[in-house]
Amino acid sequence: MAGAVCFGRCEISLSKVLAGQSVGIREVDDPVWLVSLLDYDSGYVHQDRGRVEPEANLFAPEQV
Repeated sequence: MAGAVCFGRCEISLSKVLAGQSVGIREVDDPVWLVSLLDYDSGYVHQDRGRVEPEANLFAPEQV
């Protein structure tokens, strides 16, 4: 499937928009993986749940 990541037999859809793009995936805890695109951390994949949980809005202004 285009825009998906495979963990063994589990296939998790990120987005068709990301099809063909390089994304970073780094294990931060067992079995939680951080998904990054360029310099932005976009969300977490929980391998057992089979879905991506988004980070907070990356483009929202910081609160003072």
